[in-house]
Amino acid sequence: MVAIPVTGVGLALLTAAGHGGTITATDGPAAVMEDLQATLGEGPCVDASSDGRPVLQPDLAATGASRWPGFTAAALETGIAAVFAFPLQVGAIRLGTLDLYRDTTGPLDSPQLAGALAFAEAATTILLHLQDDAAPGRPLHPELAEAVDSRREIHQATGMITAQAGISLAEALLRLQAHAYSSQRPLIDVAKDVVTRKLRFGPEDDHHE
Repeated sequence: MVAIPVTGVGLALLTAAGHGGTITATDGPAAVMEDLQATLGEGPCVDASSDGRPVLQPDLAATGASRWPGFTAAALETGIAAVFAFPLQVGAIRLGTLDLYRDTTGPLDSPQLAGALAFAEAATTILLHLQDDAAPGRPLHPELAEAVDSRREIHQATGMITAQAGISLAEALLRLQAHAYSSQRPLIDVAKDVVTRKLRFGPEDDHHE
């Protein structure tokens, strides 16, 4: 299979009910990309899932702002220059999206696009197998359920930071991500501290434990 020149990859759970959480992300910017789309409800992966077709943004700065203003501004700040989102679905059933990003602009050529579509098909198969292995009576496989649960806490923490600091959701999420990175802690652990009020963010871009 042809190599695809991307910097990072994210795999998100999306259904007709909306963004369900990040299943996996290869690096920090990929995680931010997924969290931004889940928190803001906008972005390439959201449109790829709802429209049922790939969304290709080879130059996010040039074409993304008019379509996804909040997502684009925050994504560019993290160094994301291009995004390619592919829906994972079986017929009309939505499962998620495979999201590729890179830190330089430029389109995927035909062989690279074909390779990305093949990876998306493989990811769809993996999600279907996970669901087949779910315990009777449980709606989601534990790995998928964990993604949903963590997404809820991160979303709640982001909303609390927005209220505490008087900033936008996108900026609040970036502050949460920055604190997790600087303290070398998982994002979900920092989010839990915000939700339980062990950690608070003020308007001066500081935080208090």
